[in-house]
Amino acid sequence: MAITRWRPLRDIMSLRDEMDRMFNEFFGTLPERLETTEGVWYPSVDVSETDDDLIVTAELPGIEKDNVKVSVHDNTLTIKGEKKQEKETKNETYHRIERCYGAFQRSITLPTGVDTGKIQATFKNGVLKVKLPKREEAKVKEIPVRVE
Repeated sequence: MAITRWRPLRDIMSLRDEMDRMFNEFFGTLPERLETTEGVWYPSVDVSETDDDLIVTAELPGIEKDNVKVSVHDNTLTIKGEKKQEKETKNETYHRIERCYGAFQRSITLPTGVDTGKIQATFKNGVLKVKLPKREEAKVKEIPVRVE
């Protein structure tokens, strides 16, 4: 019989890996922000719902309105654009670069009940807000109950 060394953290890490896998399967994998200063990055996005609309809000700091494109195709909302890096001065030495630059794209699957002809997008102070009205048949309807 061989003696094996007890490693309590191995079991905990295995459990964590399994939980991560389950969450990724259920919620889907989320894009991660890349640590490169030039390349692909993913802006933060909130998706909320009211009785009448779906609302998608994206943080796009430092991006001009003309560098943002919003489109809908096959029940998928796509927000894409580019954040250009500011011109560097030759006499500057950077000690740290944490801001992200480059192209970005976020795609969000929409429910089938969205009226694509009435979508509105507004851009203010680096925040993009896309309002997606629901079709009448997709809205929750309350049915009155009669007393007999």
